[in-house]
Amino acid sequence: MAEEFNVEGMLDMYLFENGQLLEQLQETVLEQKDAECFDEDTINEIFRTMHTIKGSSGIMMFDNVTAISHKLEDVFYYLRESHPQNVVHEELVEHVLQVVDFITGEMDKIQDGSPVDGDPADIIAELDRFLEEIKNGAVKEGKELPKANVSEEPKHFYIAPVANSASHFYKIYITFFPDTDMANVHAYKTVYALKELAEDLLYEPEDLISDESSITTLLEEGFRILLQAQCSEADIRQVIKTGYDIEKVDIFECKAEEFLQGFDFGDHQEPEIDLQSSVEEIEAKAQAEQEGAEEQEAEKNEKPEKIEKPEKPKMAPGDFVIQSKSPGKPKKLAKDKPKTEKAAFISVNVQKMDQLMDLIGELVISESVVLQNPDLKVPGLNLDNFNKAATQMAKIATDLQNVIMSMRMVPLTNLFQKMNRIVFDVSRKLGKDIEFEMIGEHTEVDKNISEKISDPLMHLVRNAVDHGIETNEERAESGKTDKGKVTLAAKTEAGKVWITVSDNGKGLDRTKILAKAKKQGLLDPDRLESSYEDKEVFQFITLPGFSTNEQVTEYSGRGVGMDVVVQNIQSIGGTLEIESTAGFGSSMILKIPLTLAIIDGIVMETGTTSFVVETSFIKQFVRVTEEMMIHEPTGEEYVMIRDECYPVLRIGDWYGLEDYRSNVEEGMMLLFEVEGKTICLFVDKLIGKQEIVVKPIPPYIKKVKGISGCTQLGDGSIALILDPSGLID
Repeated sequence: MAEEFNVEGMLDMYLFENGQLLEQLQETVLEQKDAECFDEDTINEIFRTMHTIKGSSGIMMFDNVTAISHKLEDVFYYLRESHPQNVVHEELVEHVLQVVDFITGEMDKIQDGSPVDGDPADIIAELDRFLEEIKNGAVKEGKELPKANVSEEPKHFYIAPVANSASHFYKIYITFFPDTDMANVHAYKTVYALKELAEDLLYEPEDLISDESSITTLLEEGFRILLQAQCSEADIRQVIKTGYDIEKVDIFECKAEEFLQGFDFGDHQEPEIDLQSSVEEIEAKAQAEQEGAEEQEAEKNEKPEKIEKPEKPKMAPGDFVIQSKSPGKPKKLAKDKPKTEKAAFISVNVQKMDQLMDLIGELVISESVVLQNPDLKVPGLNLDNFNKAATQMAKIATDLQNVIMSMRMVPLTNLFQKMNRIVFDVSRKLGKDIEFEMIGEHTEVDKNISEKISDPLMHLVRNAVDHGIETNEERAESGKTDKGKVTLAAKTEAGKVWITVSDNGKGLDRTKILAKAKKQGLLDPDRLESSYEDKEVFQFITLPGFSTNEQVTEYSGRGVGMDVVVQNIQSIGGTLEIESTAGFGSSMILKIPLTLAIIDGIVMETGTTSFVVETSFIKQFVRVTEEMMIHEPTGEEYVMIRDECYPVLRIGDWYGLEDYRSNVEEGMMLLFEVEGKTICLFVDKLIGKQEIVVKPIPPYIKKVKGISGCTQLGDGSIALILDPSGLID
């Protein structure tokens, strides 16, 4: 039957929703990893999460994911029902994270189109052993074990009706948002969740999965559910919540007789007006109805101890009495209540966001082409009306750009949580007692930036745990009584995001780094070692093949990693600064742009070539005279500005351009400050400030030092985007 409908959309929904569940599960577990045990709310949350993943995986026929989810669900079912005291919390945390890793790995295979063939047997065996140990401890203490957590195949959930005085009967009407994707899957998951509460459960439309027409029915007519259960309306609303897929949930408690009438929400229908009968016939009919109502009221007051439901017609699961009933008036029912506000969030494919961002970039370029068109520079033209319209268009384009940029911004929370997991795993393997702290994890960056800094951040965090923090014995010997601590902090400053990885370990050894640098021939023979500033010394560890670790471990010591970190950070226009105090710890500070797509830049010209540099790099513009210049015999040039001496780089000489101005009094100096270093860039002239759409250099062109990309200017010409970090040796 699975071949009769398209599962591609269901697969996307499965990956998206379960991915979110796993991220939240890992975050919850890591938050309580150092506690004595999980609190009751967390146990219930983990149980519900695994139950949901088990159900959706069963629908998609990923049997290995279903099996391992059910086994972890068994563990937390027992914890929820029995509240045992003999649970080793650290071991339980490791088991949960093992299951999360396994399911995440299988979902990655699904994403890549690979076979979902992971074998969970070993993890399931470990969970069985762990659960058996807990149960054996409970038996020795004389506790009674709860009934088994039985798993059912995800088919139609029809439960034989057995009602008693504690049973309640509900008619539930769910309204989905009109733009909800795969509404049948959401409806099926709702039914699966209600199964935990149900004594009797019927729903319409019945065939949710194999009949694709059910999606149209759900969106146009809603989802109707009949529920018999020993629970309150509040319990049901805990299971069925409004969100990005469900717009509204109406729940009506009814009598057993009304329950058997099926999906006729009769209590809420408008009264019918009889225009055919005579007045006498209408009065006689009303009298008979009143007498019948009094008899029913008298029977109800007898209050029998057990409610016997009228016999239902014989039927197979799924062949409900609702088929002979009219569907009622659910639309009128929804109209009677005030309309709720539409969901605040929707999910959007990131490729569509990228396409939209590209179109905005083209719009910015087109705007520059229009506003800087040479035809507008004809003398005598009255452009007042045009300028007003152009100003309005520019405002709208800027607002549109800001909105799209904000849509691409994502918080660093998920990325920081991954680092939390790394600290947990590595510290456990190395036997170090380390605390992890997150500050400013809600800081937002462009999604592409977030993805590109993931690997560099992972290297820095691993290094901090591996050879930044001392072993427990070393900390005790040095008189440190506090635990090892790794802090990951983020903040926004001057149009950039600052991400700091700091530790309270032993810090960097300046002497050892200098000795290694001297051995590798990195030091200037004409310069004293004492003249090197600490920042200069610490930058040596970012060079390829440089490592002061005497022992190679799984995480460091091979001299590979820090150079890759710097390359990756520089590729997105970022920088890395290192601060350290011997004996007290180190801080690695990443300064990265908020976005890569559109930047504010200064357009300049040298010879016949145009260049652009991001405004945040420029400290000031200076016009200089020849008297301010210093010319060294070696050819190096310096300029004195307010009693400070700065090296000068002539962009024309650097790239071998022709027809550029050599006289400094005819050009302009731009004072750059990058990574604590300052340099003056000499260009022919400044063109102006402009919003720049960053385009990558085509792969068939050899990478040029100091060039990070290109852009199109308003006149249609191409300008090269300068990377100041590549201009400073």
